[in-house]
Amino acid sequence: MADPRSYRPQTGEIPVDPGVYRFRDEHSRVVYVGKAKNLRSRLNSYFANPQGLLPRTRAMVFTAASVEWTVVGSELEALQLEYTWIKEFNPRFNVMFRDDKSYPYLAVTMGEKYPRVQVMRGDRRKDTRYFGPFYPAKAIRETVDTLLRVFPVRTCSSGVFKRAERTGRPCLLGYIDKCSAPCVGRISPEEHRDLAAQFCDFMGGQATRFIVDLEKRMAAAVAELDYESAARTRDDIAALKRVFERNTVVLSEDTDADIFALKEDELEAAVQVFHVRGGRIRGQRGWMVEKVEDMGTADLVEHLLQQVYGDGSSSNNQIPREVLVPELPSNADEMSVWLAGLRGARVDLRVPRRGDKATLLGTVEQNAADALRLHKSRRAGDLTTRSAALQELQEALDLPQPLMRIECFDISHVQGTNVVASMVVVEDGLPRKADYRRFSITGDAARDDTASMYDVIQRRFRNYLAEKTGPVPQGMNSEDDGGGNSSGSGDSSGSNNNAGINSGATVPRADTTTATTRQKFAYPPNLVVVDGGQPQVHAAARALKDLGIDDVFVIGLAKRLEEVWLPDSDFPVILPRASEGLFLLQRIRDEAHRFAIAFHRQKRGKSMTASALDSVPGLGPSKKKSLLAHFGSVKKIRAASLAELQAVPGVGPSLAETLQRTLALAVTDGSTAAVAPAVNMATGEILDS
Repeated sequence: MADPRSYRPQTGEIPVDPGVYRFRDEHSRVVYVGKAKNLRSRLNSYFANPQGLLPRTRAMVFTAASVEWTVVGSELEALQLEYTWIKEFNPRFNVMFRDDKSYPYLAVTMGEKYPRVQVMRGDRRKDTRYFGPFYPAKAIRETVDTLLRVFPVRTCSSGVFKRAERTGRPCLLGYIDKCSAPCVGRISPEEHRDLAAQFCDFMGGQATRFIVDLEKRMAAAVAELDYESAARTRDDIAALKRVFERNTVVLSEDTDADIFALKEDELEAAVQVFHVRGGRIRGQRGWMVEKVEDMGTADLVEHLLQQVYGDGSSSNNQIPREVLVPELPSNADEMSVWLAGLRGARVDLRVPRRGDKATLLGTVEQNAADALRLHKSRRAGDLTTRSAALQELQEALDLPQPLMRIECFDISHVQGTNVVASMVVVEDGLPRKADYRRFSITGDAARDDTASMYDVIQRRFRNYLAEKTGPVPQGMNSEDDGGGNSSGSGDSSGSNNNAGINSGATVPRADTTTATTRQKFAYPPNLVVVDGGQPQVHAAARALKDLGIDDVFVIGLAKRLEEVWLPDSDFPVILPRASEGLFLLQRIRDEAHRFAIAFHRQKRGKSMTASALDSVPGLGPSKKKSLLAHFGSVKKIRAASLAELQAVPGVGPSLAETLQRTLALAVTDGSTAAVAPAVNMATGEILDS
């Protein structure tokens, strides 16, 4: 790798005009192409302190060995030149949208002597009209089969067509009148091409014209008493109407628009588009993109439009009058001019804010979310991918043994209140939900994240050592003898709304009594992952060291830059943004975060209605309600005499004495200061004062 200082140009050499720049590696291969309004400002940002750059940008500038630029006259020219160079050089550090090849298109090969109708996937070909994409493939095949009744265009392969020419006998479709049989001269090349053009016009949205023409033809046949011909025409009309009515009208009939939506996370983004023509959804298409650069939605939209509409093989009629996106790119005006130049007419690029188009955009966004979720689940469920991720992590972290079990810990709180922690477990790359654990953290351990992390790691591994060799001395201010503050993800009623990745998973509750009755932790992990950077990693490593455990490795995953921190290193390990290993770590970290937040919300909800009366033995909800209704607050209950307490229905002499003694003891030891006042959740009224 080259040192960026070795090829950094002098500041005065770089112009301040708009332009496009290219970074090249030591073999003169272009590794990145970008554009800028001010070349000097943009290029200088790449040569700042390397530690301040994002991981992918840092990797790019160290991979490159030279940089060059080209000044252009305007931002529009920069946009056009940037796309041209990205298309030409395919730089490894630029964002690339991978077309989902699973979507089939209806294609008409107008470039051939005898155009052919077929269902196609993959790259587009020159002089071929495309319609769609359609999903599922069965739908478009049924459409073609229906339309061949009215437009009997050739659908056979070149081999079948040539064999029919040699033998003078058409194929089966020619005999059943679903092909005009140009192979045996039943129709001339010109007539067959006109038939294919009519097929394209119908698929392009001119269905009403053909239906009206057929209705006139049927009426003329009836007038001439040619009922057989009228019946055939009637069936043709019914066939066209079936195809035409398959697509529900979603917008006004004069609407031609492409509606894009994105759903993204830190590593990837899913894109979906609905092609609306004549107010009907004519097709759907999807892409997945690896976010090799740190960019927002606006930047993703810009690159998306460049790659979707900038393809030289795309015909102009594929750019509609309206292009609706979730967020406008920063150069929206230049992008609109560029699209208009490709289409040959004005293109309205905008974000729908209200009405039917905004509603449809929400539907497209839901499709994008489903596509991203499906992509991730397939990635996570694939055995080969999981194995590659575990192997990549082992090699990147230089670990001596395979990562059979990974445990991830996360701390959750709001400004130091209701501090909780979660532990999620992954075995062989898959979540093991039965081993998930939740921890409540109190006392000195709750003062900050590092103290909390130390406490949780000690409690988890003290349990393991207790099961293995017997109880060990308590560490830093643990509230139990090896996990007494830990709890499972279920509650006493057996409900499990927050367990695992799926809400239907069942996670056993960890008992909070003694080590002999508490459900055991499983065997220790090969790797402990903590959510955080160096401070959290050092706290976890110190907890293991204090317990005498030296065969469990610890790393931290810092969310801001997705850096992997090791306990004994001052610099993080940077995994490639598209690596399976980083994806696995992210998935584990996000699951631990979700699990911790769910427990925190549950605990916070309970604490919002906590009261000093909760600690009174024998005082149930109904009697507590009666006391608060009679006296108005806990303060007045505490000041009441025994006779006044017994005046409340249901409060006898014994309960009155217990109530008075418990409240007085709470004031003496100061525990009431730590208890939040009781709150009526419906009205927000504070019941304690």
